[in-house]
Amino acid sequence: MTTILLGPQRFTVTVAPTVRSLDVAGPIAMINAGWEEREPDDAELAGHLDGRGVNLRLYQRAVELLSVDHALRAAVLEHRARHEELRAFYRIRLQSAHDALLAVRHRTSRHGGGASADLAAVLALRDVDDWYTYEVARITRETAAYEAISGSAELARHRAEVAETLAGASAVVMAGGHVGILMEALHLFAVDLPADLPVVAWSAGAMAVCDPIVLFHDFAPHGIAADEVHDRGLGRLSGVIAFPHAKRRIRLDDPERMAALIDRFPNHSLVPLDDGTIVRVATGTSALPAGTRVFAPSGIVTTEGAS
Repeated sequence: MTTILLGPQRFTVTVAPTVRSLDVAGPIAMINAGWEEREPDDAELAGHLDGRGVNLRLYQRAVELLSVDHALRAAVLEHRARHEELRAFYRIRLQSAHDALLAVRHRTSRHGGGASADLAAVLALRDVDDWYTYEVARITRETAAYEAISGSAELARHRAEVAETLAGASAVVMAGGHVGILMEALHLFAVDLPADLPVVAWSAGAMAVCDPIVLFHDFAPHGIAADEVHDRGLGRLSGVIAFPHAKRRIRLDDPERMAALIDRFPNHSLVPLDDGTIVRVATGTSALPAGTRVFAPSGIVTTEGAS
């Protein structure tokens, strides 16, 4: 079914007309766990859905559940600690490999060795990403198999309630916020978006429905660091990586840095989602429609289908 990625909704609100364009009747499931403690403050979002919004309350459910189920809480905290430790090692390897690639590209080649060195540096960077992605998946599988999770009756009840709400919904909207918290909630409650259910997502929500999730912020206080894979997304749009707020968070005027990013994901479409962007992907495909802005191999932003 249709999947629609939107630009950020803070200044240019497009969710209301987009949802109306789906022409569906019935309740609309709202996933805004990335808002954390602000998850219940959903009146504005519900208003954009003509009052048909039903909040899945994933963050609130998690807080309530973990406050009473201490074994489950311990398992979740252990998973978070393992993930953070893995990310620390990943960042060390990632930054080193990223710096090596840029250093190779800054070196002048007089005897034809530059191309071979460049390819080797790109492959080394991809290897770091692949290693991390594999390890994240392994940790996630192991956590899911813990008795505290697989054997929790209360967690099973919450998962069933979430699945029932989704089964009765006519569409899903997934908002932004903290993408890490959003993914933790989606994993904890085993959220599986039915294939026949239209989904509208923006910001962290757009990142979550794609695969993989890549964190980026060239203007962070600590300075430029390599863009990092965070987790596997839900895979609703497999082979697509979403970059919300691209104009505000990425040095789009630095083609060398952009080219290094694109070379890391040769089999993916990298999609900037800025204010007003609407990307409607048809049922049963991850192919982007003509007119979609993407990062081109040269490191510039181009348009799908442009001659």
